[in-house]
Amino acid sequence: MYEFLTMSGSWTKDENNWTRCQTDNLSTVITDGVTVIICLFGLVGNGIVLWFLSFHIKRTPFTVYILNLAAADFGFLLCLPGFLIAFNVKYFCFLLEGHTLINLFLLLSLLTYSTGLYLLTAISTERCLSVLYPIWHRCRRPKHLSVTVCALLWMLSFLLSGIVSSFCFADETEMCWDTLPPIYGLNFLIFAPILIVSNVILFVKIRCSSQRRQQGKLFTVILLTVLFFLIFAVPLSIQYFLDLVQQNLGNEISYLLASINSSINPIIYFLVGSYRQHRVRGFLKVALQNVFDEKADSREDREPSRQDSVEMSM
Repeated sequence: MYEFLTMSGSWTKDENNWTRCQTDNLSTVITDGVTVIICLFGLVGNGIVLWFLSFHIKRTPFTVYILNLAAADFGFLLCLPGFLIAFNVKYFCFLLEGHTLINLFLLLSLLTYSTGLYLLTAISTERCLSVLYPIWHRCRRPKHLSVTVCALLWMLSFLLSGIVSSFCFADETEMCWDTLPPIYGLNFLIFAPILIVSNVILFVKIRCSSQRRQQGKLFTVILLTVLFFLIFAVPLSIQYFLDLVQQNLGNEISYLLASINSSINPIIYFLVGSYRQHRVRGFLKVALQNVFDEKADSREDREPSRQDSVEMSM
């Protein structure tokens, strides 16, 4: 991970590095610059989602998950530019003494990235359960399950990050690298497979059942969000594994893709929520309501079926 927790972070004239500050790493600087720009746009989008879900949209079990997912994406998009800027400073021949700041931003990026994966897995799993066991989910589901699950997932991320920081920042021992594989293994070998399996089951169940027309926009949003996560965010987890085998691998493309993933979720919400809508006033609020208000979504999906039945009877 850009020489994570191992780089000296200092550039001196004695090392004759001043003459190659920009020439040898121009592509890295450009790619990271594009990533920072994408992060800025993503911060705006996720900030809008956070604002509306916090103050203007009725709270439901799934809006709690989406609110926390937007917070995790917002944190990732906020910390990643800090890491990239702090790391690329040396390419412009500025003195950089120590690497604590770089590693701090990178650790926070890892925390929020992992939390986003955990939350998306929880969303997919609960949506899958709601389809497989609709009566249980409607009648016997614990009232505060979403809040409890989100709190536990955030605690898990903070616990793992605290373990890493205790070894890598406080003690600075050689056990630092030994604490990273469990985190990557938890992300890539446990949560990612659960995410994939739950969505495959959900998709197959919906395609093969009479509930197909009743799922509406929330079902579409979840599938699209997971699909883009697998395309854009999973490569970063793969890259983390490769870094454990061979350090100093270039991660700029993986971070670029991960920034796209965290920035694209608000666009998915707005596009899916505004489909077949012609209202301009209050567009953002209406779009989010159309996605996360399951009752309104179900009514909208049942309208075409009613029209079809009328036409058939005539």
